[in-house]
Amino acid sequence: MSIFARPHYTSEITNFIEEMKEKKPTLEAEQRAGRALLWDKHLDRDALEEYGQANVPQQPYVYQTRVK
Repeated sequence: MSIFARPHYTSEITNFIEEMKEKKPTLEAEQRAGRALLWDKHLDRDALEEYGQANVPQQPYVYQTRVK
């Protein structure tokens, strides 16, 4: 046996996740569906460009009255 060989270690968290996946095989698919619902959105590039052009520059200190 090599001095560098170590027994295989898995953390409690890893064991918990693997156990959850065994109990509920549809878990990953449900997570992906939830992500798609909340995060994976189609972006309208034209609308984003218009929003950027409509941006009004903000003065350095917003509560100060404008001095001309």
